[in-house]
Amino acid sequence: MNDSKVEFKNQNIYLEDRKKLSITGVEQVESFNDNTIVLFTVRGGVTIKGEELNISKLNLDDGNVKIDGEINGIIYNNKSSNSKGNILGKMFK
Repeated sequence: MNDSKVEFKNQNIYLEDRKKLSITGVEQVESFNDNTIVLFTVRGGVTIKGEELNISKLNLDDGNVKIDGEINGIIYNNKSSNSKGNILGKMFK
């Protein structure tokens, strides 16, 4: 009962008209700008590419993120290869 962090089991992505994106199971927002948003979810890393991207809602307590803008691509990254400090693993793949 000492867990201050909520454990999420599911990670879902809902895309509406390539303009509104909702993601559940988000643990961390690594970086963001108008063209790229990098998230870590319970299922691994997710990179969102697009134009005029904006995080309209961010609630890491319940793991929900809503993104507005022109969504051009969603790239899934393996959780183990996207872990912090694993640069040597990426170099020698």
